[in-house]
Amino acid sequence: MPDAPVHRRSLPAPTRSGPAGPAPARLAPTRRGLFVLAAGLAAGAALTACGSDGPAAADGPGTAGGTDTDTDTDTVGTTGTPRTVRHARGESTVPPRARRVVVLDTDALDSAVTLGLTPVGATTVAAGAPLPAYLPAERLTGVKAVGVIGSPQLEVIAGLRPDLILGNQVRDDKRYDELSRIAPTVLSRTTGPAWKENVRLHAEALGRQAEAAAAEQAYRAKAAELVAALGGPEKAAALKVGMVRFLAGAPTRLYLNDTFIGSILLDVGLGRPANQDKPGFSLDISPEQVDQAAADVIFYSVYGDPAKSDQARIVGGTLWNGLDAVRGGRVHQVDDNLWMLGIGYTGAGLILDRMRHDLVG
Repeated sequence: MPDAPVHRRSLPAPTRSGPAGPAPARLAPTRRGLFVLAAGLAAGAALTACGSDGPAAADGPGTAGGTDTDTDTDTVGTTGTPRTVRHARGESTVPPRARRVVVLDTDALDSAVTLGLTPVGATTVAAGAPLPAYLPAERLTGVKAVGVIGSPQLEVIAGLRPDLILGNQVRDDKRYDELSRIAPTVLSRTTGPAWKENVRLHAEALGRQAEAAAAEQAYRAKAAELVAALGGPEKAAALKVGMVRFLAGAPTRLYLNDTFIGSILLDVGLGRPANQDKPGFSLDISPEQVDQAAADVIFYSVYGDPAKSDQARIVGGTLWNGLDAVRGGRVHQVDDNLWMLGIGYTGAGLILDRMRHDLVG
């Protein structure tokens, strides 16, 4: 899938944009981050329950069909007063507590699951591709594929009878009117560094603001724990961290600050190499420019077929193997599907877990 235009998220793309010697054993994303977020979400649900016009009860894992553990699941989406939500395409009138939700990008999927709802339908990154493996499988049971990101199948969406559709302008602006005829549709402007703002929009549309506030608090607490484990803000800022992505059929990328992963590095207060510590999406480099990837610590991922990327050529070259991070064993391969597509609080929490494992031990 192509990346959204500049200032957007880190969706894999063959049109835009590693190993260091022997790569460390790949660490599968753990559920530790999910446990922390779950605790935060439980607190959010408790706050919600305290409000006289809030949702009925704490939300738990959803099921296909968009239900959750609200006590009156047959009427959750229909009782109460419909609300007007302002978004990138204007205003939409949404149910007080949507139950049958279709999500059109990975950020909206992360939001729905993080906030306690299993959508009835979701797009995938490629035809036949599975939904993101970093999300709990039990929270995705029965979710129907509704096409590829950027090319949703409107007939399939309509057949699911959604009461809300979540997407973004970068992908779905041109089909907004058609989607709105199926169900109220709420679009964020873009994704990437705006992901926290988008979670708040998704939460408003879903009527789950308390859950979103709890998820944000859990994320910020985990980031603070990482800073403390690194020895404090000054030591964190002194550590220069880079993110390299090898792409099949495209130049290798160094990710800048206006990306999902760039925003997480900034939230933690980690330092960045000077050439990567700037606004923008990515810096594309050739195998002859690998010295530009220099950093104290390098994280890298691979999108697509490694054999069709510059990975082997770069990793086998003298420039890569001459980098201080490579010679010092401070290069870590990470899951591309999580670090590039896990755009939300559940994904970000797992990334912080991995950073702590690799940076602190």
